[in-house]
Amino acid sequence: MTASDARALATRLATLDPDALAALLDARHISPGTSWTDFFDAADALLDPAHLTRALADVSDLEAAALQAAVSGGTAVAPSVRDGLVARALADESGRPYDAVAAALDAATPIAAPAVFDGGTESDAASAERAFDAVASLADILHATTRSPLGRIGSGALSAGDRRRLVETGAAHTPDGADTLVAIAAQAGLLSGSERTWSISDAGMRWLETRTLERWLDVAHRLRDRLPAALRTPEGGWRPAAQWAGAHPFDPSWPDRVTRLAAMLTQWAMTAPDGTPPAWAAGLAGGADADAATLRSLLPHEVDKVYLQNDLTAIAPGPLEPQLDLRLRATARRESRAQAATYRFTAETIGAAFAAGETAASLTEFLATLSLTGVPQPLAYEIERAAARHGRLRVGPDWQGWTRLSGDADLLEAIGVDQALRPLGLVPDGADLVTRISADTTSRMLADARYPVLAVDADGAPRTPGRQEIVESESPGAPASERYRTLIETLRASLSDDADAAWLERELDQAVRTRATIEITVRMPDGSSRDVTLEAAGLGGGRLRGRDRAADVERTLPLSSIVSVRPV
Repeated sequence: MTASDARALATRLATLDPDALAALLDARHISPGTSWTDFFDAADALLDPAHLTRALADVSDLEAAALQAAVSGGTAVAPSVRDGLVARALADESGRPYDAVAAALDAATPIAAPAVFDGGTESDAASAERAFDAVASLADILHATTRSPLGRIGSGALSAGDRRRLVETGAAHTPDGADTLVAIAAQAGLLSGSERTWSISDAGMRWLETRTLERWLDVAHRLRDRLPAALRTPEGGWRPAAQWAGAHPFDPSWPDRVTRLAAMLTQWAMTAPDGTPPAWAAGLAGGADADAATLRSLLPHEVDKVYLQNDLTAIAPGPLEPQLDLRLRATARRESRAQAATYRFTAETIGAAFAAGETAASLTEFLATLSLTGVPQPLAYEIERAAARHGRLRVGPDWQGWTRLSGDADLLEAIGVDQALRPLGLVPDGADLVTRISADTTSRMLADARYPVLAVDADGAPRTPGRQEIVESESPGAPASERYRTLIETLRASLSDDADAAWLERELDQAVRTRATIEITVRMPDGSSRDVTLEAAGLGGGRLRGRDRAADVERTLPLSSIVSVRPV
């Protein structure tokens, strides 16, 4: 790092408005709590070799080529690339990399990344079929999270148990496919992650209410718009597949990261396995919109009717409209997923529907409207039988703030010894059981344990209990200008009217700290100048103290007389 570069960068940083300066600090991953005291500290740190080695991980292949071309005096750099480098303090405003940046780039070794799209070609119809399958699989996963969250391990990946469960229930074809689908949902904001779980977001619930085509388009746009800048084109699309592997040549984590991104786009049928987008998605790849009309013509037609059978099953002759599918799943368990799906009614699934707020009348009316064959007698009987059982156990808040379980004595006795319900901490209170756990959680656990529970309010009136908590979609964190406010205020408070004097004093201070030998130019009283070589020893009171190497005497010089300083 040369002193001239550090000074030039410090001067430029001081001229930036707070928002631009905060954006630069954020792009360089500077901690808001760093202990810089002035812009010279900032410039020194930003041009520090160790920090630049980390900064190169964010440099794209196009930016690296531009920096190398600028060092060798090559062709002019594209304005968009130059502006990105300048905005991250890797080049001056002309696009010339600072000497420390050029040295770091010269010392860096590019990462060898394997090809990420290594499959074959496929027809547009085959891609559309995969798109339909991906949408259905993701819907299954989100439906599963409405009942209970998915487990998440320390790395952020799906837990092994839930990965296996999703494969066994048919929501995903392979464990890797389950991981990729959860990653897609998280990237699109449909799942929200905490330290140990993945939960459905409010955006995910809204997504479940839309049709297959809208579902695919919504996620595809979100995935494209959240691709790393190194993979995007100026038009808003993404770069050709062959360029993905080397897009971040100095980032050791890039091979794994780009492999995951490619898997997500392939899984969602935005590209064929070889990385080529199907014709109906070419507009999306180019920064515009997908050809929705063509994709719609290739997708299976959604239906709004089912066949209710005497064996307590419902057969949908095509993909059921999302809102109907959502309600039917609350009443029946889906056994197969294909263009003709099968749902099965049981005493437990009907009881769960009642626990969620359905009644015998509302459920019968819904099924009669949905069915092409009416409501078969066996199903009607099962609904009546479940309704008769429902309400034998009532759960709700009491006057003491506890959750109270009341009703059938035999059921309460069974619940009191049920080991699966031990986490509720139930204790007897007269003929009832009480717990400190919320009424919604208690109702949910009892329903999952297949007890005919009825949720009531404090007055004893039936109510619809909440299911798995819906998490608000993650909002962006505090803006960079807010996070770096204190640091920027500290830097700006250090500004002085005489920047030259401030820089000179900084250079002298650094020389004193390292006991360096420096050559200084001193202005004499008669107006002439004289060069003196000193071993810097002390600085204070507006004076520099050091040993004159030529005369072998110690000199004390006023800072006001020192014109410039140079290392020897």
